[in-house]
Amino acid sequence: MNTSNAFSTTPMATTRLGADGPEVGVQGLGCMGMSFAYGPTDADEARATLERALELGVTLYDTADAYGDGENEKFLAPFVAAHRDEITIATKFALGIDPVDNTKRIINNDPAYIRTCIDDSLSRLDVDVIDLYYMHRRDVNIPIEETVGVMAELVAAGKVKQLGLSEVTAGELRAAHAVHPIAAVQSEWSLFSRDIEKGVVPAVAELGATLVAYSPLGRGFLTGSFASAEKDLTEGDFRRHHPRFNGDNAEANGALLEPIREIARARGVTPGQVALAWVQQQARVHGLSVVPIPGTRKRTRVEENTSATRLVLGADELALLEPIAGQVAGGRYADMSFTSAGRE
Repeated sequence: MNTSNAFSTTPMATTRLGADGPEVGVQGLGCMGMSFAYGPTDADEARATLERALELGVTLYDTADAYGDGENEKFLAPFVAAHRDEITIATKFALGIDPVDNTKRIINNDPAYIRTCIDDSLSRLDVDVIDLYYMHRRDVNIPIEETVGVMAELVAAGKVKQLGLSEVTAGELRAAHAVHPIAAVQSEWSLFSRDIEKGVVPAVAELGATLVAYSPLGRGFLTGSFASAEKDLTEGDFRRHHPRFNGDNAEANGALLEPIREIARARGVTPGQVALAWVQQQARVHGLSVVPIPGTRKRTRVEENTSATRLVLGADELALLEPIAGQVAGGRYADMSFTSAGRE
């Protein structure tokens, strides 16, 4: 199906990033997979995808120092340099890969470490200032007020423009915001993952921050691009370690996609567009700024994804999708200890 022209060619809508940040497209681009986590990639096609995304109105580009141990930041540097005044670049600190077991993560919020991380990210991205700097994960052994205090120093030093947090609770967000305004909270949000709606989403709306939704396509599972990670994905693809996408869980979760497919067939769109439209529509449902950041390495896919910003689901369609999240089998990660789930 040709979906790139499925909707109006009206320019992508924009939303403000945080209470007083820049206007960004209502859909951003997750860049992790261009050099990390999802198996082999075509670097030339990935670079072309960055350019095509910008043409389509995408202006928020998301990376992290953990993605390929800094390689993703280096990969983005030429694109950032070519379009510095047109885009908003976001990166993160605090999360590392366990060198012994790559399914495990190491979290570090030590002040000295943060100060080293920002300088390293500035160097790899070849920029003078990071537009949006996230704490990737929270080290519960360090008060979040202390971590955000160090991040605020980076703003004062002119190294960072805005601050963000990833995988935090509503209480942690409020405590952080009391130290320095938080422009964005990045959390997983999709038809398969809706736990943040209980506390985090209302807190983000209350504080005037933006909710940046990662994995809005359920890491590709919601698109139907694979049915079983173990059987369908290459060695080295980290989705092979995710409980939701393997064994009996994958089979059970695959059956949950039928309502999405039903709507897609009726609308003449793809399941992925339906899933993204649902996330985009949560901005109106919950009264806050929402910017999903689906990741892709292909121009055709970014054309498909951005078209979903102009797809509006009806009340009957939303009702059909409503029960899905409550029936999902398996956790978001094999190890949920490095997420906010256990602290809610």
